[in-house]
Amino acid sequence: MPELPELEVVCEVLNRRVAGQIIERVEVLPPGGAIVVRDLTQLGLDAALRGARIAEVTRRGKFLRFAVVDNPLWLVVNPKLTGRLQLAAAGDRRYAKTALVLVLADGQELRYVDQKTMGQIYLAELLDDVPGYAGMGPEALAISLAGFKERLRPFRGEIKGILVRSEFVAGIGNAYADEILWAARLHPYRKRTQLTADEVERLYSAMRTTLLDATEQVRAEMGDNIYLKPRDFLNIHMKTGEACPRCGGPITLVGANQRITNFCRTCQPGGLIKGM
Repeated sequence: MPELPELEVVCEVLNRRVAGQIIERVEVLPPGGAIVVRDLTQLGLDAALRGARIAEVTRRGKFLRFAVVDNPLWLVVNPKLTGRLQLAAAGDRRYAKTALVLVLADGQELRYVDQKTMGQIYLAELLDDVPGYAGMGPEALAISLAGFKERLRPFRGEIKGILVRSEFVAGIGNAYADEILWAARLHPYRKRTQLTADEVERLYSAMRTTLLDATEQVRAEMGDNIYLKPRDFLNIHMKTGEACPRCGGPITLVGANQRITNFCRTCQPGGLIKGM
């Protein structure tokens, strides 16, 4: 799932390459387009967006928002697990599972590709009409330490499960939750109520450092190829059985609640859950 670091860089590229462009037409491609595209306006995407100019692209949590000039409309992309955006020339081969294409006046095409058709693209008049949007908490990199502590206090579950809840803070998913907790030396299944004040401050610092450093790394590796999701630089996520870069111990995998979790039992002690 693209998370804050990837989507922040995608947003930068789109503002550089797409903002200001006129949409010549919109193609909703079967079969995925019928599943992915959700027109909350009932206007039809092509009818509503043809001839409109993209004003800017912004990110909120794990959503990308396209503001359209001359129409009080938003095109909102929630890529979820396998959704990707691609910038291509009109004649370039389209990937399988391409669900939506914005044909732009400068000859570019902005394409949405989703191998499992799990993401959604919404056309909406109001952002709060988009499912999952209105309930998001503050951005993970915009919250102060005091605000972080205050928002964390009502939650009582496992700390990883809290980090990935968008109503707590927005922008963190499964991969970067693993990385943040490794950086903070906290076991992912520790209860929030078990964390000391020092550990909460360490978690906040690790969240900021991990997300900021990852954004810089993604920016360097992705370039303008927004279809990529560079993650080889991650320390532990999807590195099951490899040596922990901090202590050398094997990285553990636990699958729980349909979520893969990687952590180091040596660096992140405190859990009783069995893993690989």
